[in-house]
Amino acid sequence: TVRPCGLCEHCKAIGSDSHIDVIEVDAASHTGVANIREIIDNVRYRPVSARYKVYVIDEVHMLSTAAFNALLKTLEEPPPHVKFLLATTDPGKVPMTVLSRCLQFNLKNILPDVIAEHLRSVLTRESFDSDDVSLNVIARAADGSLRDALSIADQAVSYCGGSLEGDRVAEMLGTGRSDEVARLLDAFADGDRVALFKCSNELAARSADFADVLANLQRAFHELAMAHATETKPEGDLDKYTDRFSVQWIQLAYQ
Repeated sequence: TVRPCGLCEHCKAIGSDSHIDVIEVDAASHTGVANIREIIDNVRYRPVSARYKVYVIDEVHMLSTAAFNALLKTLEEPPPHVKFLLATTDPGKVPMTVLSRCLQFNLKNILPDVIAEHLRSVLTRESFDSDDVSLNVIARAADGSLRDALSIADQAVSYCGGSLEGDRVAEMLGTGRSDEVARLLDAFADGDRVALFKCSNELAARSADFADVLANLQRAFHELAMAHATETKPEGDLDKYTDRFSVQWIQLAYQ
């Protein structure tokens, strides 16, 4: 149902990826007609214990044209006991003949704050220490995907020896640390060319992702611009920079 209880035999089996009537197919590694024909041959058999037999085809856009054509007839007239879930990160590559026979649900990206809070609860439950900075770094790196956030957190636990620290997680991901962004802002505010190049050389030495560093700077300039426009305090430790940059300079830097 649309509101699974999470407690019955079927819910538990699906949750542990062991339900005999829920079949997941990875289209990225099973792209050919033979793989689809195997599904088509089996759809006529009724489910063993559930109300429906459910086929989850992940990354469906990776199927070949011939495979899509083979699947089309079954999608047009599926047996009443079969449901297909087609998942994809690139719906534009799915043929229109297939899309027109599907109900489309576009999943929204999860906000970083929500991801960070969920990670906090998971890590606490698993008895791992973490700080706000490390969780925010992971949440931003996940780019709206909770699955990616959990994978990064798993790597970070190993990398940091069981206790997540913001600087260590940023180092692992090659992203800009908050103190490095502050140093860059200080160098800009002071007009200190030497300090600016020293910081950028240190970033290069640890193979930091400069696109991420620029994105962090952009967020800082945007926050400062919004603070000026709304006459409010910026978030975090940016308040000290409000009077150090002119409104025009911040706008130019943001652009």
